[in-house]
Amino acid sequence: MPGKIVYIMSRFPHLPETFILREMIAIEKLGWQIVLYPLIFQRQAVIHQEAQSWIGRVNKVPWLSWRVLIANLNNAIKRPGLYFSLWRQVLWENRSSIKFLLRVVVLFPRVVWMAEKIQADDVIHIHAHYATHPAFAAWLINQLTGIPYSVTVHAHDIFVEKTMLETKLNCAAFIVAISDYNREYLANLLGDWVREKTHIVRCGIDPAYYHGQENLRERNGRFEIISVGSLHPYKGHIFLVKACAMLRDSKVPFRCRIVGGGHLQSSLNEQIRELGLEEMVELMGPRTQDEVSRLLETADCYVQPSIITRSGKMEGIPVALMEAMASEIPVVATSISGIPELVQDEETGWLVPPESASSIANALNSIYTEPEEARRRAQKGRQLVINEFELITNTKKLSSLFSQFSMSPMPALVGDKRIITNGN
Repeated sequence: MPGKIVYIMSRFPHLPETFILREMIAIEKLGWQIVLYPLIFQRQAVIHQEAQSWIGRVNKVPWLSWRVLIANLNNAIKRPGLYFSLWRQVLWENRSSIKFLLRVVVLFPRVVWMAEKIQADDVIHIHAHYATHPAFAAWLINQLTGIPYSVTVHAHDIFVEKTMLETKLNCAAFIVAISDYNREYLANLLGDWVREKTHIVRCGIDPAYYHGQENLRERNGRFEIISVGSLHPYKGHIFLVKACAMLRDSKVPFRCRIVGGGHLQSSLNEQIRELGLEEMVELMGPRTQDEVSRLLETADCYVQPSIITRSGKMEGIPVALMEAMASEIPVVATSISGIPELVQDEETGWLVPPESASSIANALNSIYTEPEEARRRAQKGRQLVINEFELITNTKKLSSLFSQFSMSPMPALVGDKRIITNGN
């Protein structure tokens, strides 16, 4: 019988993370009760409509309050061996990163408070999205309460931020990877034991939400290009802008719309002006998933120009790319991380090398001049999304893992020791 599961993420509501929101909604439809604990409750100007009903359900974690102080004093007095040994372990394992060390020092007392609240709420499992601070919180709660936890790993949380990674994954009941690439990456990094406990569960979408296109439509003779993603370096938008300049020089009539917000907006606008593309390239800012769905219906192709930054930051498998393919739009994407599992070159789209504006421009020109081939790949792309990246199918996989690894009954705590009953 499904019970209560705590979901921990860094921020909520967070516009780019529609995949977490969709997953929680689908998990509850399968009978589980989600208890929501974002580490930061943030206010955003643009919020997905589906997120509105969850805002009132957020358990807000206090930063510094008498409640946090009392929770820590209780643990320090009643279980000093466990409490202070965890402090020592956390400080030691985060010593290599000043950024992470400072953050866990601030986070540790808050998580102790979370642990008391969660244990009193008859929670049987904890699921963290991202192997950074959410996984740290889940790990610490597990150490204090014995409640099992799992982690979904995505991208920067394993490619860039590796502090305490082995401990957080080793202690997890199971690990979820969104791609085969991620599972193999972790196995090569940490050992074969990771592969054995890692399960592939895609960040799924509902294909019915996106409408397949019967043909490539012409609108006033203009070729419509769209790209969706936050304006951050690893998204590689600068190479799409440069590709647009090449497309213009090839006399292709087009408009390119880039959806998303971020700190690179001013520099991208400057690049657009320098290349004389003001009438052809538009930065549209952040939009809700409903708005994105409607915009995709007006596009002739989609571009995901992602790159690998110097720090190693890169995509996992962009959900926006799945949405475009579900809309039966021809797609161009860079061949990095797990993207080739979705965009199969010459089959479901066009794969190009990262940081190559000319390759993007050539692929766009092919889509423009070869509409029948573009349509064939777009149809195959939609079918692949339906077969492998469908929300309900993947959520059922996750639900099955929750059932397998959840705890029942709850562990009792005696002094510094955990007493697990009923064979768990």
